[in-house]
Amino acid sequence: MPRTLIRKDPSNFKTLQLFVEASPEGLSYQGLGMPLNFAQMLEKRKPVNVADTQRFAVELANLGVSVRLTLCWQGREYWVLVRQRRADRGDVVLKLISGYVPAHELNLPLLTAIQEVAEECLLETPEGWLSGRFGDTWLPTPYQSSLHYRETAHFSLSSLSGAARSVQCGNLKLLERPRAYVHLPTASLQLVYDLRLDLPKETRQLSLLHVDEHLEDGQLIARLNRARPDLFLIALDQGRPTAELLTLKQGQLSPASTRGLWLAESFAPQDGWLVREERIRWKDWLSLQGI
Repeated sequence: MPRTLIRKDPSNFKTLQLFVEASPEGLSYQGLGMPLNFAQMLEKRKPVNVADTQRFAVELANLGVSVRLTLCWQGREYWVLVRQRRADRGDVVLKLISGYVPAHELNLPLLTAIQEVAEECLLETPEGWLSGRFGDTWLPTPYQSSLHYRETAHFSLSSLSGAARSVQCGNLKLLERPRAYVHLPTASLQLVYDLRLDLPKETRQLSLLHVDEHLEDGQLIARLNRARPDLFLIALDQGRPTAELLTLKQGQLSPASTRGLWLAESFAPQDGWLVREERIRWKDWLSLQGI
């Protein structure tokens, strides 16, 4: 049985539309207009057209962040993916850990990104659940009222090398240099942070579980379903992805089926600053990687 961890009022979420300017050298964005609640933001996420892939100015619905999270486990590295049922698009995909950036964090989207790791990626050991920290910043423990987090051990997040082109919020340059793209089907700007997760050395029998949020009767309900862990790993070989898709339960890696599998748009081809696709087939993405 799925376990309800928390209930949230979605009306507490507020964000802003964006004005985005891009050139071959870099991209800048800034908030625009009045704050939008969750429903108003979704209403704005409709297809937009941009004529030039490298140089443009456009108004967009929102800012989103994703984390390409590299997990180090028993001497190997893996990318962490989440299975998501996207009701607004009528599909099921594997995606990066991701979320919407609220208005008060538009100039610090990295903070939203590491909070999404804490909310979406749960690490369970026999002694309890692992909390984490990024540098000197402790990640939140959003399910502390329902889950026992360990006090004497934690995982560490760190930044990997950033993208070549700079991204700015107004005049503020984002130091971690996330990859940026404008997703045309949803009129959104997306920032992808490349982060690494290191586990405590004594970690054994690790399980990866995902907490998903659904809107029910006007509330956002976060549930944990052990029967559907919904967190997957792509094995890496010298930093490059392979065709191995796995799950991790009680320290045991198991192959996962890739039949009929789709990946979210962050895996689709990027043309300049633009991504045009909603999703990409797993086998087509493998071909793009030369696998």
